[in-house]
Amino acid sequence: MPAQPTAISRRAVVRDSRFCGLVRVRSPRFWIGLLISAVFLYLAFRGQDFQEIGSALRQANYWYVLPALGLYFIGVYLRTFRWSWVLRGVVPLKTRRLFSVVVIGYMANNVLPLRAGELVRSYVLSTRTGMRKTSILATIAVERIFDGLTMLLFILVASLFIGLTDQLEAVTLIAAGLFGLLVVLVLFLTTSSARELLIRWLLPRLPLMIRERAERMIESVFAGLSVLRRRNDVIVVSAVSITAWLFEASMYLVIAIGFGLEIGVAAILLVTAVANLATLIPSSPGYVGPFEAGVLLALVGAVGVQRELALSFAIVVHATLYLPITLWGLGYWWRESLSWRDIRTLTAGEEQT
Repeated sequence: MPAQPTAISRRAVVRDSRFCGLVRVRSPRFWIGLLISAVFLYLAFRGQDFQEIGSALRQANYWYVLPALGLYFIGVYLRTFRWSWVLRGVVPLKTRRLFSVVVIGYMANNVLPLRAGELVRSYVLSTRTGMRKTSILATIAVERIFDGLTMLLFILVASLFIGLTDQLEAVTLIAAGLFGLLVVLVLFLTTSSARELLIRWLLPRLPLMIRERAERMIESVFAGLSVLRRRNDVIVVSAVSITAWLFEASMYLVIAIGFGLEIGVAAILLVTAVANLATLIPSSPGYVGPFEAGVLLALVGAVGVQRELALSFAIVVHATLYLPITLWGLGYWWRESLSWRDIRTLTAGEEQT
């Protein structure tokens, strides 16, 4: 609704209330995520020398953060381009039109628990285009699969030069099993036989009142996964995924130089992969705890970096990943006057399912 000339202050209050609704402290999701983060933070900080951490943070050269940010946002833009490519089977959209949606989604992941930013991204794009949220969520699922496979590729490449610890091998096997199952499931859902099976077997067994809606959902998911039925598109999406994550890995490398860490490309690929796989663990907003634990698992366990130096590096990398894009996303949210009431309803519905 457009604001009345005499209601500027009222409009500001409404926007503030939308922003305050971003964190629902009474939600079980919030407290579960907070507890998980607390456990990982304890593991990361246990036995650390805080004076050494402070010394490492003071001695770091923070000018390196600026080019690191540039590399990171190039990666974000490439992921936006990838999403536009994945969406081609549903609706053609320009990368520049999707960029703000992606940034808002990143912001929401940083301020909401349990990766609710994916729901926010589907809501924002659905609001803009009228697309069905199930189709959008299916395309986001495709992105997450390519991300996971890219992280596994990074670990495989790194393992050719760095010996993996037992813990890293366990993480790799769990991730490979998880994403392997997802790939099989998603590839099955892209087939015409799967669509016909769901429509002929599942729909007749559903109550009549929801049968039509369920059929639309099946068609929406089938459309959202359509990129996987086009070999050339799969090649493009794979290449862009690897390139985008290489830019983010370069960000890690530049910040490592600022900390005086003499580690090679293989170590950076390993750290990038393990840290990002760790963020798949449900936790507090912004993946606080699992991210730091993932960095330590790679840098200290496999590379042999001093524990306090590795944690200091993790803190700065995490802050670089968190603060700029969160502020940018909040700016987009404010500019577009998006309604948090709808998002709260959406996430509440997810909690109940």
